[in-house]
Amino acid sequence: MYSHLEQFPEHASAVLAASATTDAGSWLGQILSIGFFVLLLLGLGVLASRMMGVPFNAPRLAVAGAIGVPIGGAASILLYLGSTPTSPDFDPERLAGPGFVALMSLAMAVAAMLAFVALELALPQGTRLRPVAAARGAVLWFKRIGRYRRIVWILARHGLWGYVTRRRDGGEDASTQRRLARSLARSMEEAGVVFVKLGQVMATRRDLLPPVFVEELGRLHNEVAPVPSARVREAVERSLGRPLDEVFADFSAEPLAAASIAQAHLARLTDGREVVVKVQRPGVLPIVQRDLDIIRRLARRFHRGTDWGPAIGVVDLAEGFAEALLEELDFEVEAANIAAVAGATADSPVRIPTVHEAYTTREVMVMERLHGTPLGGADLSGSDGGHIARVLLDCLLEQVMVGGIFHADPHPGNIMLLDDGGVGLLDYGSVGRLDGQTRESLRMMLLAIDRSDAVLLTDTLLDVVDDAAGVDEERLRRALGQFMARYLHSGATASMRMFTELMLIVTRFGLSLPPELAAVFRALATLEGTLVYLSPGFDTVTEARRFAEGRMAGELNADNLRDAAMAELVAVMPTLRRLPRRMDRITEQLHKGRFTVRVRPFAHPDDRALLRRAGQRAVLMVLTVVTGLMSVGLFNVTEGPDVVWADMSARAQVLSIAAWALLAASGLMILRLLIGITKVGAAARAMDT
Repeated sequence: MYSHLEQFPEHASAVLAASATTDAGSWLGQILSIGFFVLLLLGLGVLASRMMGVPFNAPRLAVAGAIGVPIGGAASILLYLGSTPTSPDFDPERLAGPGFVALMSLAMAVAAMLAFVALELALPQGTRLRPVAAARGAVLWFKRIGRYRRIVWILARHGLWGYVTRRRDGGEDASTQRRLARSLARSMEEAGVVFVKLGQVMATRRDLLPPVFVEELGRLHNEVAPVPSARVREAVERSLGRPLDEVFADFSAEPLAAASIAQAHLARLTDGREVVVKVQRPGVLPIVQRDLDIIRRLARRFHRGTDWGPAIGVVDLAEGFAEALLEELDFEVEAANIAAVAGATADSPVRIPTVHEAYTTREVMVMERLHGTPLGGADLSGSDGGHIARVLLDCLLEQVMVGGIFHADPHPGNIMLLDDGGVGLLDYGSVGRLDGQTRESLRMMLLAIDRSDAVLLTDTLLDVVDDAAGVDEERLRRALGQFMARYLHSGATASMRMFTELMLIVTRFGLSLPPELAAVFRALATLEGTLVYLSPGFDTVTEARRFAEGRMAGELNADNLRDAAMAELVAVMPTLRRLPRRMDRITEQLHKGRFTVRVRPFAHPDDRALLRRAGQRAVLMVLTVVTGLMSVGLFNVTEGPDVVWADMSARAQVLSIAAWALLAASGLMILRLLIGITKVGAAARAMDT
């Protein structure tokens, strides 16, 4: 190429030097252009951060620049020439002017700034991208999809999918309700352990479900095959961290009972004490967690897409069930429950098995063996059923009223008639807890029912419900008065069903009792069936009154009253000491006519901040509309058919730039409003969780 220059060395050197100078100038110009663009991008990024109210972030700005450069370049060519490089009338020579360079730089920077804001909207700063967690989540999602298909197929096969996806008016006749309840029970039994337990819990909610559903779901049972003895031994050794022979002198291979969550084996410790070993079924925890996640998701869908979901509080029901079931899977929690209940009823004749804490873990629990027969299979011919029933009722009421922690599922399978004539209470995976204030409210409710005092019962209910705003208290009082007249008049046979009716009244008025208080009524209703089985005709309400009167009589002696009065006097003493001075000050101001009341509606900083943000958004919205309309008006003045930027007059170009600037400002203000709304929604979700 340069062969002819070899004859003229001096001329060749000059040409090469000029070429190198030109290349260096070209490279320098490109570097300066890139530097100018980077500085412009940084400046606009800082401006966008200020205007949008988001923190400045250099990596996000780099990503936004990579997005904005090609988009802005293509947009600038289209705006400047009115055609694309593939058009036949495209003229690249017209792109060499300084006007196009300025327009292209501005378009790239604006596109990058819009991309920066879009990234903030899509992925707010603080969002952590975790590829490994995302991959694991995708795998779990695919597994969940398979489980969803299985559940949908079960529902569809039993004719229930229409009740899940469509709103029903609840006008079905009795035979249709019976068929629907039976289909629901069969579907839950087929879906597995978690859904069976959910159905069993729903069967106790007489306040939420019709009687036919309670009846059908109450028949649910989950028969499972026992885990092979080799796997049980392996699970126990792994959980205890030592060989089985170091702990047990004898370990029965055949299970005493096999359930869906765990199974029990008889054993003998090395010191000779007989025990029962409760072993969690291997691999049950991941299955339970997966199905609980599905139940939560289905509950949220039912809440949004059906009319019956919000009415029964399906989301709260699912959350409460999930919490209770996960607690049941932790045997250390159950051991703590047993110790707490035993401490609360230390004087009760009801036996509670002692837990050997040294051999208890999350998956294995070793407890004292009680010799006897479960109540469901016991022969009651030679037993005093009435006495046993009173002992059980007194034990549960003492747990509720005095200890504040009680057995929440006292069905016949958890009650054992001991060989020595005593009674044992088993399985403390599900317990209820009451704080002192709730126990006092429960006492007041029972006192109001005992006295047939509708006013006191209304006041007590409104004190304990979650949200009493907007309730028609007079209508509620009349409804409770009618309830008492129906159940508590002379000659009426009271039963624990009256508490179910009471919960239905509360639900009908849009109220909801605290879950722990509803658990008390459910436990009493569950126990009543057992008590009637032990002693036909057993009057649970009368016996509960007997217990309450005896307890109150013991608490109302002179010493207890004096101690209670002294405690209350000490609590109110500071207020009583300040009261005379405050009364004197008030009367003096009234006498001088200077008594005033100051009201500060926006005294709290959060209230003022809320009002300030609302005002700013209103002004921003007005400015957005005004600037948008102004840009449209200027476009109508400057734009014409087949007119491109290069052919416009200087005045038209200025007006066109102003129109585009107003349009960009309007777009930025819209983005600012969107980011503000997004932040408010994220803050609300954070508060909810």
